[in-house]
Amino acid sequence: MSALATRPGGDRPAGAAGPAEPHPIEARGLVKRYGELTAVDHVDLTVEAGSVYGYLGPNGAGKTTSLRMLLGLIRPDEGRATLFGRDPLEEGAAALDGVAGFVEAPRFYPYLSGRRNLELMAALDGGDAADRIDDALETVGLAGRDGDKVKGYSHGMKQRLGIGAALLRDPRLLLLDEPTTGLDPAGMRDMRELVRRLAADGITVLLSSHLMGEVEELCDRVAIVRSGRVIYEGALDALLRSTGQRYRLRTTDDERAWDVCSYRPDLGELTRTRDGLTFAADEPEVAQLSLALARAGVGVVALVPATASLEELFFRFTEGEEAIA
Repeated sequence: MSALATRPGGDRPAGAAGPAEPHPIEARGLVKRYGELTAVDHVDLTVEAGSVYGYLGPNGAGKTTSLRMLLGLIRPDEGRATLFGRDPLEEGAAALDGVAGFVEAPRFYPYLSGRRNLELMAALDGGDAADRIDDALETVGLAGRDGDKVKGYSHGMKQRLGIGAALLRDPRLLLLDEPTTGLDPAGMRDMRELVRRLAADGITVLLSSHLMGEVEELCDRVAIVRSGRVIYEGALDALLRSTGQRYRLRTTDDERAWDVCSYRPDLGELTRTRDGLTFAADEPEVAQLSLALARAGVGVVALVPATASLEELFFRFTEGEEAIA
């Protein structure tokens, strides 16, 4: 009997029809109340395999509470969450197979070395987790400090050791709650580079953060939460394009350029800045404006697209009344 060709990572014959693989994270209608306070208010999330998903919100928006419900650490008052199709409240630890990370901050025995802490965690997980200790230490950049006691580690080293501990589980899904909080600029850079490498290795990452620059660098999809509710969920590039195309203009004579721009009806939202002018327009109008400026004897020094930053949009959604459906 001939062998069947199989897809990588599965035993279904290549080309065979079958049900789609469950999403790494799927939550529907999650609610958590503490007395009269609704910390999480009917949250829906879908995290697709291979993505770096940013879960954004100001402090107190319910991000950590949501992560705790996703992992089955607390029970939602309403709704349901699954990890690769498994509900931690129904299946217990079995639902966390292939899932790792930390909520709030990783915890270690401070009087033991980094390696010894990982050895104890590997013994708890069992299987071949102990065989991955060296690779985990190398990946997070602690191979040369693994013999030092954790109480002598910097905050950034403890955060990296936390990810190293997560890697012992050979995860397909990594949940990280504010992994760069409290780090200096060099530590933040190192942590971001580590997350990039893990994502490049095919690990799906859910990154909870209130740091917009971090999310804009790392994530391809985002959810923004305010007062426990998701007010935007979708592709990051679609969010950044949602305000329309704006341009920055610098010329040899900004006063004259202002007059030229003011008389063009298809050019909107014209404003002055310290460095020149900004406006909203489509590409054909921008081309016509360039010609009009030249006819008026105004030289164009710079004319560049200027999409809104994630930070600008975040504050608009979390401090104002706006939300994108």
